[in-house]
Amino acid sequence: MTTTVRLAIGSIFVGALVLAIKILAWWLTGSVALLSDALESTVNVATAFAALIAIRIAARPADASHPYGHHKAEFFSAVLEGVMIIVAALLILREAYAGILNPTALDLPFGGLLVNGAATVLNAIWAGVLVRRGRDARSPALVADGRHLFTDVVTSVGVALGVLLAILTGWWVLDPILAALVAVNILWSGSHVVRESLSGLMDEAVPEKTLDTVRAVISSEAGGAVQAHDLRTRHAGQATFIDFHLVVPGDTTVFDAHEICDRLEAALKTAIDGARITIHVEPEHKQKRSGVILPD
Repeated sequence: MTTTVRLAIGSIFVGALVLAIKILAWWLTGSVALLSDALESTVNVATAFAALIAIRIAARPADASHPYGHHKAEFFSAVLEGVMIIVAALLILREAYAGILNPTALDLPFGGLLVNGAATVLNAIWAGVLVRRGRDARSPALVADGRHLFTDVVTSVGVALGVLLAILTGWWVLDPILAALVAVNILWSGSHVVRESLSGLMDEAVPEKTLDTVRAVISSEAGGAVQAHDLRTRHAGQATFIDFHLVVPGDTTVFDAHEICDRLEAALKTAIDGARITIHVEPEHKQKRSGVILPD
């Protein structure tokens, strides 16, 4: 079992535990704001299942039907998570509207806040684990899940402060108003997750810092070639696809050209985890005005 799969399974158990704790907090208080916090946690559990399925699919090796692998499955999971976050926000807005029309006093407010605080601490710890380990494993699904949990943590802190203010002032309408503000924050988070995931599905190029690394490796390791041009990159889950044209002198043998390509591929795979490289070798008259000019 891979690290990403173990983390995805862990997210399911942590999400279910946090959900149970938050439901208990809502049951103790009757707070619409705490209910909104619990509703968001239902999304955490559902998306943890989606992330696990996507990660297992993405880990499958390339086959005849999917020669480039199944890496993009994780982006679909992240899009689904963003959509579900938005749905949760709409449900919260509905509850908040009803609460604003008919505000009520809370039961056992301090006990509910303590219970909800325990869930918030657990979420914060697990969110940090997911983002850190997800980046190490180059897993968009785990990183998206961790970022969503961080949003949940911020939301929970805001909810606790708002409920505390309602208790101290006796303005119980603050409780549903706060729930509405939580929903707006969740909507922003969901749209951000969807936007980032769609960029991956649209084959967006790797970040400029990674491109600089690719160019530097080509420049330093392509001795014997003349130029590299038409560099293209894209990322899909844990894989980074790199392809470019390599211009060599016209008298270069097939063996020597192949040796240069092997050296480049090895260096790029060392510099960039999960690199998938395609190099098209061309004779010297195919040289272009723009490209990576290689040293003699």
